[in-house]
Amino acid sequence: MPVLIAAVVLVGLLCTLDLILTLGVIKRLREHTAMLSKMADGNAPGRPPVIKVGEEVGEFQAVSVDGELLTRESLSGDTLVAFFSPSCGPCHEMLPKFAEYARTVPGGRKQVLAVVVGTPERAKGQVAELSPVARVVVQGSEPVLTDAFQIMGFPTLLEVASDGAGRPVIARNNVNLDSPVVAA
Repeated sequence: MPVLIAAVVLVGLLCTLDLILTLGVIKRLREHTAMLSKMADGNAPGRPPVIKVGEEVGEFQAVSVDGELLTRESLSGDTLVAFFSPSCGPCHEMLPKFAEYARTVPGGRKQVLAVVVGTPERAKGQVAELSPVARVVVQGSEPVLTDAFQIMGFPTLLEVASDGAGRPVIARNNVNLDSPVVAA
């Protein structure tokens, strides 16, 4: 009989512990849900938001893999701008879809700028895939383009257009590769 009582008490204690742990997990899931919804709004705690629509592109000077000198003034008309990194898994997944989308951009590769952030050796594969559809810049240790566009993570897709004063500004900071390109 004492063994049976001890077993019932032990099972009761285990059930109580399980209930306490389950309530803790539910509380933690609610906290994470709140954090994720803030991130979706671009207000992730401790992380600056993506460059806002209407913000002016910063000054930059870079040389494409084809030897073309690029500045913010070379972003004429509607320009699709993408940032990739060889060490980024989602970048590798998005790259073929981006290349297909870039093929349909009015004005061709002159209206598409792709920036690969990494060493030239590591960026080789992405450069080869992007070169037919975009002007490609490999950015090494100098964060010229990532600073000009306020890039915080990869991959990042932006659309740049000229404002009323002719300055290049962000027209869209979240380009949907599933929707077709619409000429302005």
